[in-house]
Amino acid sequence: MLNNNKGSLYLYNIGQLVTMAGGPRKGASAMGDIGVIEGPAVLVIEDGIVTFAGKQSDGPAPKEEGMAYIDAKGQCVLPGFVDSHTHLVFGGYREDEFQWRLAGESYMSIMERGGGIASTTKATRAATFDQLAEGATKHLDAMLRMGVTTVEAKSGYGMDKETEIRQLEVARHLDETHPISIYQTYMGAHDTPVEYKGRPHDYIDFIIKEMLPLVKEKGLAECVDIFTEKNVFEHDDTRKLLNAAKELGFKTKMHADEIVPIGGAELAAELGCLSADHLLKISDKGIEALAESDTVATCLPLTAFSLMDNYAPARQMIDAGCCVAVASDLNPGSCFSASVPLLIALSTIYMKMTVEETIAAMTINAAKAINQHDKVGSLEVGKAGDAVILRYPSYKFLSYHFGMNLVETTIKGGITYNY
Repeated sequence: MLNNNKGSLYLYNIGQLVTMAGGPRKGASAMGDIGVIEGPAVLVIEDGIVTFAGKQSDGPAPKEEGMAYIDAKGQCVLPGFVDSHTHLVFGGYREDEFQWRLAGESYMSIMERGGGIASTTKATRAATFDQLAEGATKHLDAMLRMGVTTVEAKSGYGMDKETEIRQLEVARHLDETHPISIYQTYMGAHDTPVEYKGRPHDYIDFIIKEMLPLVKEKGLAECVDIFTEKNVFEHDDTRKLLNAAKELGFKTKMHADEIVPIGGAELAAELGCLSADHLLKISDKGIEALAESDTVATCLPLTAFSLMDNYAPARQMIDAGCCVAVASDLNPGSCFSASVPLLIALSTIYMKMTVEETIAAMTINAAKAINQHDKVGSLEVGKAGDAVILRYPSYKFLSYHFGMNLVETTIKGGITYNY
């Protein structure tokens, strides 16, 4: 869903305009084509929608009234970033667990001693609507400053009826009240809750019989996600849940091949998921399956960095012809960060992506991963007026001046937020 905040803007004297025009990118040659227009260029947004993006000499004459005029002063402008994988709404923190990991404990061993998702579930169940909304708003404010204009928000830290609905209602409230647009995903199948300990199949049945119809009736999510992992939810449960979700009209996503290679990417492609996410342990067959499918391969390098694990093989996936996205995986456990600068640095330096591929992965391809590529992710006529003005004249500074927030102004639906 897109919120209703709309403005009109005439942005001129753009030194370099990155449009990302032409749709999602698959493969190395396509992902490197980011639609650059060298300036002076102009971007025109009317009532929140792009009406022109191109050479200033070809642009429309400025209107006399009802429009803000901004001189870009030769700086670079590109589409607003899309974060297509977050666990935005949660209660509590897990700072002690991070120290345990630094001391050598694995993520799975922490889960076995009562930490991990179970710890956050306890805190989230105890949190009020206002407490959850306040915490999520702080993260959204920080993300807006870094140029993020659309965010996917998953539930999954309640795993009971009341808390899952509350998480999704908070996300809907934020979509209606915060500048950033929120795409809502129901992820009750994040783990097996204590009430169903040792009975994951029964829990999947509960989700199918009670939760999916309720979420659909309330209109609280567009998509359903599941953590497909050894000893969590394996192929049979994943196939059963996602097929049931599709029958109700939901789009689907999968956490796949994060910890153990169990063919999650192949299953995501088979089921026609919007995206398969994480993919640290993806196989060659999994890469081939994603390349031959319409499923986006979403890499989450901040999580690999936090877990001190190997990164997803983004270079191999791009070269094989996959449509690759990059997202933060903001959550209170394995990745308590939504840093765009760090995301870009890890993608370009450690995942061997070019800066052009990284921009594509964080804009139009990320938009495709949440089925919003016809609305956001590029600066094209008829799409949302979401853009970023950098502090430098070239997009290449995003990787060159690494680890720094280079966003001077975020534009959301034609409304400017200056930093």
